[in-house]
Order: sequence, then C-alpha cells, then structure tokens
Amino acid sequence: MKKIIIYAATGILLMGSGTGCTKFDDINSNPDATVTVNSAMLATNIILKNLKFNGRDAMAYLSDNGVAKYVAFANQSIMPTQYYHMYSTDFGIMTMLPNIESMLKYAEGSVMENSYKGLAKFMRAYMFYYLTMQVGDIPYSGTGKGKSGEIKVKYDTQEEVLKGVLDELKEADQFFANGVKFDGDPTPFAGDPAKWRRAANSFALRVLMSLSKKADASTLNIKARFAEIVNAGFILESNTGHLGLNYSSTNVHPMSGTNDLFTSRTIVSSLLIDNLKLYNDRRLFYFAEPAGARIAGGLTQSDPAAYVGANVSDDYDDITVAHSSNTYSLLNLRYLRESASEPRRLVTYAEQQLILAEARILGWITTGTAQAYYESGVKSALANTMAATASYAHGMAINQAYIDGYFTGEAAFKSTAADQLKQIWMQRYFLNFMMDPTPVFFEYRRNGYPVFPVNPATSLNLNNPSAVPMRWYYPSSEGNYNRDNLNEALQRQYDGVDDVNKLMWILR
Repeated sequence: MKKIIIYAATGILLMGSGTGCTKFDDINSNPDATVTVNSAMLATNIILKNLKFNGRDAMAYLSDNGVAKYVAFANQSIMPTQYYHMYSTDFGIMTMLPNIESMLKYAEGSVMENSYKGLAKFMRAYMFYYLTMQVGDIPYSGTGKGKSGEIKVKYDTQEEVLKGVLDELKEADQFFANGVKFDGDPTPFAGDPAKWRRAANSFALRVLMSLSKKADASTLNIKARFAEIVNAGFILESNTGHLGLNYSSTNVHPMSGTNDLFTSRTIVSSLLIDNLKLYNDRRLFYFAEPAGARIAGGLTQSDPAAYVGANVSDDYDDITVAHSSNTYSLLNLRYLRESASEPRRLVTYAEQQLILAEARILGWITTGTAQAYYESGVKSALANTMAATASYAHGMAINQAYIDGYFTGEAAFKSTAADQLKQIWMQRYFLNFMMDPTPVFFEYRRNGYPVFPVNPATSLNLNNPSAVPMRWYYPSSEGNYNRDNLNEALQRQYDGVDDVNKLMWILR
C-alpha cells in the first residue's frame, strides 16, 4: 500500500512538471480562493504572528501566567515557570520581516499604501520591543537581509533598539494619519487607520513608561516624547476599543474545551486573590472558583472568604496535597468552558489611563489629574470584565452601580505619591490576568510591585535561588549560528555570561 501511494504521488509531481494545466490542477483549484499573495493576506499573517497567542497549547498559555505569579499548579508535574525557571526567548518571530517587506512592495502605489506602511512600522516596533525587553541587546538594524546573504547579524545595544522602536512608532503615527481603511486586519479595529494610530501612540506611552529608570537618558528624550504624544491628543479614547483579538466559536480561546488533568487543576495565586479581596474587587469572582472546602464548611460562593489562593513559592508536593483536600480556588470555569470567555486585549484604554496617572505623579505631564486618570482606567477595566458572562460571577456580577461605587476603602486614591503608585501598579497587575502576562513581568522588574514571593528551597533559579530572575536566556540557535555576535553582546552587557540574574541596560 505504501509503495502505491508513493508512486501515485510521484506521478502527480511528474504531471505537474509539464507545461499547461492538468485535470489535477482543475479539480484541486478553488475558484473562490485567492491564489495570488497580496498585501491584505500578508497583513493578516503579520498581525496574527504578533498579537495571537502562538504557544503550543493551553499548558503553554498557563505557563506564561506562571511567570507573572498569577497561578499555581497541582497537576501532572511541576510547572517550572511557577518556580522562577526562565526559558530561552525565540528570535524565530523575526521571520515575519520578509513578509513585512513583501506587504509594502505589493502596496506600492495603492490607496492603502500609507496604512500598510503604518502597520509595518507598528508591527516591527511591537516585535522588537518584546524581544529586547526579554534579553537586552538584540539584532535590530541589520535584520531582514537574509536574501542578500547577511545571516550573521550584529547586535544593537538595548538603548539603540529602544530608540529605533520609538522612532518607528512615531513614523507609524504619521503614516496612519495619512492612511485609509485597509484590508486584512483581523483585529476589532478592522483596518481603521485612526484607531491604529491611537493604539500606536498608546503603545509608545507604554514603551516610554517602561523606561522610567532611564528617564534622563539624553538619546531617548523620554519625558519630552511622552508629553508630546499626550499633548497631540491622538491616543486611545474610551470608545476606541482594544487592540488585540476577539475569540469566537471558530477562533476559540486557548483554554476553551481543555478541562483535563492539567487545566482543571490550575490554582489562582494568593498574590492575586488576596489583593483582589483587599480592594473589594469583584473581578475575584470572574477569575476564580470558590474553594470546595470553604463551601463545604458553610460559606457561600458570593462570600470573598470562600476564595483561597496558593502561595506560588510553596513546595509543589504541599500544594498538591492541599489541593486534594479542596483547599484552594481553581481557575474560573468560564476559561475552560467558553470558546470566547473574553477577548485578548493587548493595548487598552484602561492600561493607558493608568500609565497617564503614573506620568502625572512623576511630573512628565501637566494635564489632568492623577486621580482622574486612575479612576477612568479602573472603570474601563471593570467594564471590560462586566462584559464577560455574568453567570460565572458566582452571584457577584459587576454592574454600573458597583463600578461607580468602587473607589472606597483600599481602592480610594491615596494621599501620598508612593501609595498612589502602588495602587496604579496593582491595577495594572489585575488588568493583565489571563491576557498577555509578559508585560506584567516587565513591570515587576521596573517597580518591584506587587512583591513576588521567593522561597530558596523551591526556587529553580539555580544561580540565585533567593532572587527573582531578571531576564530570559538568548536562543540556543544564536549560539550555534551567530556565536561571535552573541558573545560580543554578552561581553558588553553581562560579563560574557548568559545569566538570567544579570541586569539589562534599562534596569541599571
């Protein structure tokens, strides 16, 4: 049977090698499908490469949330990210660069050219920002030249990369300002250049705030750039929507339908649950299930005391034993049961407003008040959660009256700048649960808040078990194929050692 299949396949290939069409071509061509690559098709691929969760499965999705200390695990085996094991980053995403160039080539002379140029600049900036924030110095200015044989690319310094990222975002702003609605956009923006322009500028604010430790670096001009963007006014508005992806029955959430021995035993961390309780925040009831033992003891599912998180630094065996006694709160079932439990929100008005609140406290801007920015950001975040299915909220659904009355107790804006900043940072922590947790880790490195628990007895940070790692490893492929340039970058930054505990430029 195998030989017959092989011969048949060979015959097909031989037929295809001749001139003209064949019956095979006719039968296997879809008359309704596009057979020629165009800018729209490439745009879709590029956007999804950057914005879609591209991990293998639900386990990988949860592993990322382990990095941010959102969850603990009591399943088949230890999840290394829970215990500060850092993996290598992946430069493979740079393979989108030729597609970006092709997208621009196909768009030349079209009415959508400026929009695709804006998209190209934004996608490049988004990708390179994430990569440099994970490891430090990276190949940047010399990338995308594989066709000309340049495959061993020198590393730019992190300062040079971030300057380039900010410059590209500024260019994106101008191209989108002169753009028209473009095809191939799978995000909720649906090709609207005005919304993309606002998202590009909002993302630029995030980049600039992540550089707060380098606020006085003359080459980046951080404070002036930030104020310029805000004063121009083309940032996200409350009704712009989010940059990200909407899930549906055909594009399901990565956790949907995965109620297995792994996902069904995912525990929400005490770091998240305890702080949600402190703020009297009803997102608690949307994020977690009540602990079975507390319900058996007489508490109701609408009682915050029924929710118990695990200390993510506790011994895995101890967590597993406690889980078997229904001690902890598991991940809310909506994530496992619903194909579209909530959208993937990556650049949002809520986060932008919280960033503006911090900038106002730091004196980077003079418009508005920190309290007004803080409250508008939190209200937007709560409204986003309110849009989720209320039947999973355990009788504590968020409504407008709750949102309007949220700012009491711990949630009321504090009187000192130090306490205000902690409130802002905590709200940004709440905001990214089960979204994209990588920026949460970036924020922890920058401000050390909320405090991640560390237990040297369980830590997988082998070189410094008493500390939280500060970066990812470089890809092993770079050591194999671009060793000299990698070694030069390691020597320049980290005394020649690819150590996850070393501090990159933005943190020094």
